[in-house]
Amino acid sequence: MSDVLPVVVAGAGPTGLMLAAELALVDVPVIVVDRLPEPMSAARAFAIHMSSVHMFHQRGLDQFEGARTFMNYNFGFPGVTALDAADLPLVVSQRRVEQVLEERVAALGVRIRYGHELVGLEQDDLGVTVRVRGDGEEYDLRASYLVGCDGGRSTVRKLAEFAFPGTDSTVCGRTGDVEILDERYQGGIGQPIYPTGLAAVIPHPDEPGMWRATAIEFDSDRAGDEVPVTLEEFKAAFLRITGIDLKIGRYGWFTRFGNATRLAERYRDGRVLLAGDAAHIHFPSAGQGLNTGIQDAMNLGWKLAAAVRGWGGDELLDSYHHERWPIGREACVYPQVQTALIHPPQTARPLREFIGALVKFDEVSRYIIERATGLGIRYPMAYGGEPAPEHPLLGYRIPDLPLRTAAGETSVAVLLRDGRGLLIDARGGTASPGFEDWADRLRVVAAEPADGLGGARVLVRPDGHVAYVDVDGTGDERLRTAVTHWFGTVDPSSATPSPAMSVAK
Repeated sequence: MSDVLPVVVAGAGPTGLMLAAELALVDVPVIVVDRLPEPMSAARAFAIHMSSVHMFHQRGLDQFEGARTFMNYNFGFPGVTALDAADLPLVVSQRRVEQVLEERVAALGVRIRYGHELVGLEQDDLGVTVRVRGDGEEYDLRASYLVGCDGGRSTVRKLAEFAFPGTDSTVCGRTGDVEILDERYQGGIGQPIYPTGLAAVIPHPDEPGMWRATAIEFDSDRAGDEVPVTLEEFKAAFLRITGIDLKIGRYGWFTRFGNATRLAERYRDGRVLLAGDAAHIHFPSAGQGLNTGIQDAMNLGWKLAAAVRGWGGDELLDSYHHERWPIGREACVYPQVQTALIHPPQTARPLREFIGALVKFDEVSRYIIERATGLGIRYPMAYGGEPAPEHPLLGYRIPDLPLRTAAGETSVAVLLRDGRGLLIDARGGTASPGFEDWADRLRVVAAEPADGLGGARVLVRPDGHVAYVDVDGTGDERLRTAVTHWFGTVDPSSATPSPAMSVAK
């Protein structure tokens, strides 16, 4: 067995890739293992939420320009229209998201071992021994931490015996990429809801001339994953639901899915953690799983890096569960609510009509958009057992505000790209003294006062969430408490200094 690795990630999907990118960004070595021989060419999801787009922007991964916006947010088929169309998800395939992240981890030197399957693990107080099967043999990896990003049937979750309570599936969904020969249905099939199920046809964002076709049967069992979905099976299901004998030419990937809903009771057990579908599964709805998973990774990455580098303790690492478990629960609840708006038809129709009337109110529409797409995520911030002073930005992801510094014009997102935290001092002088010893994990920037900042000094975590706002610039003690809470204490003799940026004159 080789030397101890800082982190092994199981699963090279969007969640695992995002986590690996976050770790490598701050020079924490990571190895990713994935049982598939190569990346999937098909895309499971077709939506990236604006909360994720903002997150990617804060890492300089602006790769979705030109993607079209959803016309509305389909919440159980009452159409929710946001107050601002810019808040609606983009039509971007999961495969495109994976490609962006694959390019990032490759540039950062991350090794992905495709065709290598995790088959065993044992953890102790000092680390985790991971048993891997690949290239015709089995071998062990020793790591300080193991993160299961290996999907809804997570091997890591099962081997580490994480409780995964919830409900079983009651539907059988089939979806695939097809060429539709009948021009009548190339623009869609009209109504999506039928007495016995749902059906939809939408253009494929990555493959011109191809469509993503879906057929979901209510109150239906589904075959196991070992039984492949055939074209004949898909067409028969589509016909049973819609009465349409869909004429198909070329076709590619097919899969089955259900509406089982389960949530891990905890996201961390010692040195083993879960993220993405390994921690929460639910009925697929507008990219909910994809987006929740990569945001799990954004939340976990810097905290895990802090643990590896020695300045983050158990309290910081446990905050991953405390902050993300409620979000995982919401990610499970919202698809359940949408399912209730669809089936059974005799009771769902009046409920859907009622909710359809409610979402016409701007406040209701805004609430649903923010909660279902992550734009409304607000983490609690408390220090010394007391909540931080209330502020409109506190706990939310900070907007990308323009800033003027001695180095010139910049923005909040640009200053967050290196994966460190950020302390913005907008009092119009030099940067706050006394934080030089945190330079390896916290950038301190002096800037001119900026509209939207709402305070003299703003502390931002590496994941972009606002941790503290010193409104009038007099809260030195509280600010230092917040810095040490999220960024640990330092030994001045071992700290790496860096010059502070000063305000432009």
